[in-house]
Amino acid sequence: MISHISIKNFAIIKEVDIDFHEGLNIITGETGAGKSIVIEAISLALGSRADTAFVRSGATKAIVQLAGTHEGEEYVITREVSAAGKNLCKVNGEIVTLANLNQICKKLADIHGQYDHQSLLNPEYHIKLVDLYKKDSIFPAKQKVSEIFTRYRELSSRLKHLLADAAENQRQLDFMRFELEEIQKANLTPGEDETLEEEINLLQNSETIYESLAEAYELTNGEEYAALSGLKKAMDRIGGIQEYSKDLAEIYRQMEDSYYLLEDLCSQVRELRDNTVFSPDELDQAISRMEALNALKRKHNASLEEIIAYGQELEERLQQVENVDSAREKLTAERKKCETELKAASHELTELRKTAAKELEGKILAELAELNFKDAQLVIEFKESREYTDNGTDLVEFLISTNKGEKLKPLSKIASGGEMSRIMLAFKKIVGDYDEIPTMIFDEIDTGISGITASIVGKKLKQIAENHQILCITHLPQIAAFGDHNYKIYKESDDTNTYTTVIPLKKEEEVEEIARLLGGINITETTLQSARELIEASK
Repeated sequence: MISHISIKNFAIIKEVDIDFHEGLNIITGETGAGKSIVIEAISLALGSRADTAFVRSGATKAIVQLAGTHEGEEYVITREVSAAGKNLCKVNGEIVTLANLNQICKKLADIHGQYDHQSLLNPEYHIKLVDLYKKDSIFPAKQKVSEIFTRYRELSSRLKHLLADAAENQRQLDFMRFELEEIQKANLTPGEDETLEEEINLLQNSETIYESLAEAYELTNGEEYAALSGLKKAMDRIGGIQEYSKDLAEIYRQMEDSYYLLEDLCSQVRELRDNTVFSPDELDQAISRMEALNALKRKHNASLEEIIAYGQELEERLQQVENVDSAREKLTAERKKCETELKAASHELTELRKTAAKELEGKILAELAELNFKDAQLVIEFKESREYTDNGTDLVEFLISTNKGEKLKPLSKIASGGEMSRIMLAFKKIVGDYDEIPTMIFDEIDTGISGITASIVGKKLKQIAENHQILCITHLPQIAAFGDHNYKIYKESDDTNTYTTVIPLKKEEEVEEIARLLGGINITETTLQSARELIEASK
């Protein structure tokens, strides 16, 4: 329940603190005093969208704080709206997103205003009421339908794309075969172009390479220079004296290493020299192969590796085209099986809904009778949609007749605001019996009603308040008289500003306020007595 709300610099409210209690909390006040502003502030705290228009003129920001409890857990919700447009949401001191706030507040309170009349007129809302009424049995069935429908939709999508791709591939079949044959004939190898480029470079410069290698070998191991043999002789001379000092021994060791290293290098140079042969045929072949590879790369605007991957993709696509009939038959059979499951699950869901609807019809009619619809008739009509959905195949609409002799018709055909208010209250009473929302907030529930009907509505609110906390704004004394806790909202002005204030009423103040609602400005002893009688009659 909601235990407290603090409102600062919100519209024409400068600062208001209100303690709410269990049972029926009634707020009254003159027209224009700001009753709806209080509801807007509560609505903001409960997750409605912020608007800079909420910020009181001259203030930098509006702050609304709401304290409440649900299932033993305490919540303190803070909403701040700045004149600059910034919006801040906090729960128990921690900043949260508006979406998170909405999830929390759905458990705390349900606000009924004029927009709820519109939702009641929408048949999409009707099926939600039926489902909610028997949620323990219907929700699992809905989940089953949703899961099967998701699989059915996926299979349908795959089949659709398979057929579309097959038709497109069929048109490109010859071209794909030509491209694949061209790539396969090229016998491509990853990195082949880089290897070829190096090979061509070697072949084109083979004469220069041979001459350089031959000269290098001659300089290191030839007859004229014999660097290797000279190093050997120097090493032998040092070897004869190395025993005389550590330095000589270290020089000998290094010369020995250098000799063997140079000897190995000479062997490699000789081998490269002997293998370097200029071959015009090899060069022509390599250049021809490189030109073929480059032509293929230019054609596909891709690297060699990408062309190889494309060839593999073409091969797979051709296999799909050739096997499309088999794949289509398999997918079609899977979808048919899934459709059979979906049809059965949807039928099961429909039967559960119809059973719930029949019971719900009786409960609504009983509530309507208590709300002075003694001759009302109500039928929850079921129709079947043409297509499967994740919510089954049911189209549900409430048909009603509020007067004897009238035909059943959709709720949207009911013109009277007073009738809609009472019908909505009947739904709220029933929904309130099986949902887990502890607080219900009613704004303008008394639209279009008066007299005996107003007293009946007040009594119904009192009944709902036995299991739920009710916050109700009203201008009717017959409803106000049923309040467990009454509040008055009024407006004051000074030389520069207007202020709205909300105060709790003591018992005698409650009598005076109801007398004001009964008699207007001039309150007489007669109206006071009438107010007392009205309060007494409501007990």
